[in-house]
Amino acid sequence: MQKHTYNLGLIGNCAFLGLIDTDTAVRWLCWPRFDSSFVFGSLLDDDKGGEFSIKPATGTWESRQCYRTNTNVLCTEITTADGRYRVTDFAPRFSQYERYYKPLMFIRKVEPLEGSPRVRVACRPVGQYGQLALNRRRSSNHIAFLGLEEEIRLTTNIPLTYVLDEEDFALNDTKYLVLTYGAPLEAPLESTAERFLLSTLDYWRRWVKSTSISAFHQDQVIRSALALKIHQYEDTGAIIAASTTSLPEAPGSTRNWDYRYCWMRDTYYILTAFNNIGHFEEMERYFHYIANISTKVKDKYQPLYGISGASDLIEEELPLAGYLGNQPVRIGNDAYTHIQNDVYGQVLVALLPLYVDCRFLDPERPNPEKLVLEALNLIETTMDQPDAGLWEFRNLAQYHCYTYLFHWAGSHAARKVAHSIGNRDMEARAERLIQAATDRIEQCFNQERGVYTNAIGSPHLDASTMQLILMGYLDPASEKAAHHLVELEKELKTPEGLFYRYRHADDFGTPETTFLICSFWYVEALACVGRVDEAIREFEKLTTYTNHLGLLSEDVDAKTGSQWGNFPQAYSHVGLVNAAYRIAQKLNKPNFL
Repeated sequence: MQKHTYNLGLIGNCAFLGLIDTDTAVRWLCWPRFDSSFVFGSLLDDDKGGEFSIKPATGTWESRQCYRTNTNVLCTEITTADGRYRVTDFAPRFSQYERYYKPLMFIRKVEPLEGSPRVRVACRPVGQYGQLALNRRRSSNHIAFLGLEEEIRLTTNIPLTYVLDEEDFALNDTKYLVLTYGAPLEAPLESTAERFLLSTLDYWRRWVKSTSISAFHQDQVIRSALALKIHQYEDTGAIIAASTTSLPEAPGSTRNWDYRYCWMRDTYYILTAFNNIGHFEEMERYFHYIANISTKVKDKYQPLYGISGASDLIEEELPLAGYLGNQPVRIGNDAYTHIQNDVYGQVLVALLPLYVDCRFLDPERPNPEKLVLEALNLIETTMDQPDAGLWEFRNLAQYHCYTYLFHWAGSHAARKVAHSIGNRDMEARAERLIQAATDRIEQCFNQERGVYTNAIGSPHLDASTMQLILMGYLDPASEKAAHHLVELEKELKTPEGLFYRYRHADDFGTPETTFLICSFWYVEALACVGRVDEAIREFEKLTTYTNHLGLLSEDVDAKTGSQWGNFPQAYSHVGLVNAAYRIAQKLNKPNFL
């Protein structure tokens, strides 16, 4: 089978995200929010997905795509028989008037580099996931697309006739296309586009300069950090799992899910990643998003929420062809209805720095006693309640080891908060819950095999139990930790070094592809137990599973190295950042060159 990769570049400014193909076509862009309908969505349907491209007029051509160094500004160079041209794509982001300027504005700069290449521009946005064709209105120097809540406008110095008729023309000088949603560009086109480009380049390079990372695989860590950064919806602080929906975990698997939401199970790992690279602003925004959710929770936390904190994420299927014909195409995610009890510990561990880390000083932060007591109540209430687990089994409830690990970790965090505010009763209660969680984790231990299984009474192994080592439940220097990891390797590791989440059948059969975050957990676990040389080798193997720009998918087919699942996957980039940090710590390399 041929290797499948997503030949797409990611652009964004923390208000929207876009995916650009190597042929210059915008395959995915949702407006006005991450979780809105696409306005360009040919990734899921060539006919209904609209188009925004600057392609060669005729003949064969070659393409090369790269980022401007240390930025989220993307360049695509096209070479044809007639000449060569470059398309520079970016979403403006920079500091202005003591705030970040991050408009719903997508800028494309088109430059001839050699000869006189002929190009054809197409711009046909759509609405309602391809069900709504927009009306076009021609003005003096722009085209308005009407039919959505707000106007989409294309402002350009390309003759509008060429764009409207999609006629090819000779590219003899630099052209600009500025696409906006809502507020249009009312300033000079060329000079504004150039100023925005220089300001955006400067913003990203300053952001990277302020990143605290070691010399260990610095280029890949920077790319992962940049990708992770623009998966944060800055308006609320939410960080989504991926920018896309319905890219299959494996072809024909029907595991096609909408990942444009904020999963509570990711909270601890995401905040750890931002902490590891020294970016506290993103952490604070995410803290506030989680704290906002925590104040409205009554009887339970959901596994995931919308980027606005919305609770109802009703799952629907759309009449679209699907990525490479893979159906169904889903929006919404029914996992919000699931019982996933590790979330209470996740929230406590995630919010702990707000109350015990002196770098975070916020007089308006939520009352810690109320929040911690409510979370402890939920841990105690659900201690003997089976749940869907972090992998969100749809028709199976068990007493999961991973859930008890976060009961344990969350109770530890609660104890620290209680100690810092002098609440002895809360501290004692947290102690009791630590012991209760420990008792249940130990019930998952299989004495005969010397390994922790995925759930009480279950024979199956699960990569998530590597967290027993990474979170300090097991002493990494102990024989028990070393043997546990060896047993997981025997059952879940592929010859290529990739890791399955699990190998037993679930609601959709046996998983066909490996889950990339688990492979990075494995790297961390190797480093923790002292197998550092192996950790480095496995890390370097994993970097070969990126696409041409260093971007990671959710899943990898071990046999072909193919990328599958939603893309880019923030969770995978989090895994890379944290694994690199763990190795650097073991190598005793400081967070500077």
